[in-house]
Amino acid sequence: MFFTYLPMFVMFAIVGLIACVMFIGGQFVGPKHPTPEKLMPFECGNDTPGAGQTKMSVKFYLTAILFVVFDVEVVFMYPWAALFKGLGWAGFASMLGFIAALIIALAYCWKKGALEWER
Repeated sequence: MFFTYLPMFVMFAIVGLIACVMFIGGQFVGPKHPTPEKLMPFECGNDTPGAGQTKMSVKFYLTAILFVVFDVEVVFMYPWAALFKGLGWAGFASMLGFIAALIIALAYCWKKGALEWER
């Protein structure tokens, strides 16, 4: 049983080794010239009004969470589309239910104003 999964474990070990080498290599090889200008807080090319004291709008977090939720749910559609012919009518009906739930959730978010940035 172990030999069945051995290639996967070898791949994980190689990937972990490469990640560690790159991380440690970046610490030693990368140029380090900290200046007062480089050490200042920076966000999107604009000076920040305050370092950590500024509060973000709740709309920002709500939009981010909605994006993640709908993005993850759409990812579930790819395997269904790849196996569409083999799933038959039961698979089609289950995906219709899934899409209906997505549409209901989207309509609810839209009605509550979660998709409007400025208000």
